[in-house]
Amino acid sequence: MIDGFVLVDKSGGLTSHDVVGRIRRLAGQKKVGHAGTLDPMATGLVVVGLGRCTRLLRFVQAQPKVYVATARFGIATDTLDADGEVVASAPLPVSRSDVEAVLDEFRGRIQQVPPMVSALKHDGRRLYELAREGKMVERPPRDVYISELTVTTVGSGDYPEVGFRVRCGSGTYIRSLADDIAGALGGRAHLTALRRTENGGHRVEVAWTVERLDRADSFTDMVLAPVDGLPELPMASVDQATAAAVANGVSIPAEQFDGAGEGAFRVVYEGRLIAVYRTEGTQAKPEVVLG
Repeated sequence: MIDGFVLVDKSGGLTSHDVVGRIRRLAGQKKVGHAGTLDPMATGLVVVGLGRCTRLLRFVQAQPKVYVATARFGIATDTLDADGEVVASAPLPVSRSDVEAVLDEFRGRIQQVPPMVSALKHDGRRLYELAREGKMVERPPRDVYISELTVTTVGSGDYPEVGFRVRCGSGTYIRSLADDIAGALGGRAHLTALRRTENGGHRVEVAWTVERLDRADSFTDMVLAPVDGLPELPMASVDQATAAAVANGVSIPAEQFDGAGEGAFRVVYEGRLIAVYRTEGTQAKPEVVLG
C-alpha cells in the first residue's frame, strides 16, 4: 500500500470525488481521501492522501487556504455560482473604491450563512439534496476567519465582474462571501470563476493535473512522502528510544521534542514521519501514530 500525498490541480467539471476515484485507480488501492472539497465549477489545488496518510488529512484541512475568484455583480443564482439558475437580476454598477469601502466588514472573524447548495447536513440529509427537491431550510450562521481579502479587478457596466483574492480559514464559502459583499453594496452576485491556489504550505504551481498523472510512467514518482505532506506543522526529530515510545503512543514531556513549539507537530525519526503529536502544557500527546 502506498502511503503519502498527491497534489492535484483539479480542472473544471470534475468533482473532488472524481479526483479521488482517479487516484484510487492509479494507485491500485481503495484507501484514498482528500482535504477540502472543491465544487465542480472550481479549479485548483486538491490535496489527496493515500494509505495511512488519509488519517493526516484533517491537519491539511485545518490549514489556511488561498483562492482567486471572480463574481458577476447584479445577478444571483440558486447555487451562488455559474452552474445555477438565475433567481435575481438588478443592475449593480460599482467602482473599485465602492467595493474596497465595504471589505473591512468581511475581514477577520465573521459570521457566514452557508449556501443551501452545500454538503452540510440538516436532519441527516445533505443540504444540496434538499435543494434539489426545492426545499429551503434555516442554516445557522457559522464563524469563519478571513485573514486577507483584496480586490484584484473591477469591470464596467451594470453587471460588472469583480475579482478577489482571499486567504481564509477552513469552512469558508467563497460563493457566500461574494454574494455578501454585493449585499453590502445593495445587490446580489454569483461566482463566475474560482481557483484554489494554496492550502497550507502547498501551492498549485507544483500540483499535477489528472491528465498528467494518467500519462506518468511511474505514479509513485508523483507521491510526496508523508513527512512532506504537512509542511505547516513544526518538525521534531527524535532518537531511537523516543521513537520507540512514540510508536507506542506514549505521552512524553514536551521538552524532549526540540523545535516542537505549541500545538500539533510532526515527529520524525531518521527522516521518516512516525507520528503527529500535540503539546498540551508540559506534555506532548499523540494525535496520530503511524509507527
